[in-house]
Amino acid sequence: MKIIIVGDGKVGIALTRQLSREGHDIVVIDSDPRALEQTAESFDIMVLQGNGASMSVLHQAGIASADLLIAATSADEINLLCCLTAKKMSNVHTIARVRNPDYADQLVQMREELGLSMTVNPELAAAREIFHLLQLPSFLNRETFAKGRVEIVALKIKPGSPLCNVPLNRMNALAGVKVLVCAVERKDQVFIPRGDFILREGDHIHVTAQASSLATLIENLGITTHKIRYVMLTGGGHIAQYLAAMLLNSGICVKIIEKDPARCIQLSELLPDASIIEADASLQQVLLDEGIESTDAVVTLTSMDEENLVISMFANHLGVPKVVTKINRLEYTDVFADMGIGSIVSPKELCTTDIVRYVRAMQNTTGSGVLTLHRIVNSKAEALEFRVSSDCRHRDIPLKDIRLRDNVLISCITHGGKTIIPDGQSSFTIGDTVIVVTTSERPFQRLNDIFA
Repeated sequence: MKIIIVGDGKVGIALTRQLSREGHDIVVIDSDPRALEQTAESFDIMVLQGNGASMSVLHQAGIASADLLIAATSADEINLLCCLTAKKMSNVHTIARVRNPDYADQLVQMREELGLSMTVNPELAAAREIFHLLQLPSFLNRETFAKGRVEIVALKIKPGSPLCNVPLNRMNALAGVKVLVCAVERKDQVFIPRGDFILREGDHIHVTAQASSLATLIENLGITTHKIRYVMLTGGGHIAQYLAAMLLNSGICVKIIEKDPARCIQLSELLPDASIIEADASLQQVLLDEGIESTDAVVTLTSMDEENLVISMFANHLGVPKVVTKINRLEYTDVFADMGIGSIVSPKELCTTDIVRYVRAMQNTTGSGVLTLHRIVNSKAEALEFRVSSDCRHRDIPLKDIRLRDNVLISCITHGGKTIIPDGQSSFTIGDTVIVVTTSERPFQRLNDIFA
């Protein structure tokens, strides 16, 4: 596919990296020649300096033959104008990144008039992800499939855990519910494990389970739970605004620490039930004065990754039960993963994943394309949900008799509304949905792609 990306910032670069790796013909438009030069050196793509909302620039980029335009500049209005202009020039799919909460209702009501195929809001997606994590704080990450009936959750095997030195084929007996460990991260390695794989202290495991079984899983594994009643947010940007509204609606007390006086006034008007503190959250004494030690969760949402990492490590050092860290540059995560930064959320990666899922759906010409896509294990693996269509191979055949590609695991089958954590005798048929976990570099667009 030919894809035009307008905007060479964090999201634009992440999209260029992923979509070029998947073999698409990419053209990147940006007004900054230095940024374009770096991108051209890093990827085998075309770059074009100019205004992506200009008809002449879009014409030069080849909009007439493009399949998709993604507008991901830092300005919402430019992104919307890019999509509107592109749609007037060509019957192209368009995706706009729109971050301002004020535009939410207009985007719903004016989608066709604005020429939009899809909109993405990284900050709103991050807020939803964090809210989801705070509902069951024992898990490091949670990804939802099968319309909420199935989840892949991440746990760290801590010292003294009943899972230490246990083979995976004993996992269900210890958990008391049927689950499947679909990925294990051990230091800098990621494994798609077999039943004889031995779990070790310090492993991060990703477990597929029915959503209704998660509470039982926590209880039977002896994982301590801590109900979230009071949350401290450091940084008062859009994510904090979205997240605070969700938490307050759930009856959770919220304190936001923000150093910009004007933003504090704005937040106090938007969120009258939240405590808004004008202060610098990077200062330890400020955090102590504001009661960080007695809070149930700390979510670090400043604009600087380094600041978020330091605040999160300090919160963990003080024994805060749940810590969530917003990070844009995921290369930090491997270095700091075991240093108390808790759950990691990347708005850029959430946005990129949504767009990649849309692109793969565009490529699919049958009914067996990607329904849901999540990157797990700090983006080192993918979990994909497919619907089984009439063209799928190996239907109604036991999984033990099917050869899959290397580093691929079928972790769940949904049949007639019933969730099945599969074993070797399980099979799938037309209409089922299948969840696949893989560390393969090969992008899977259809269910048939996973078979050897």
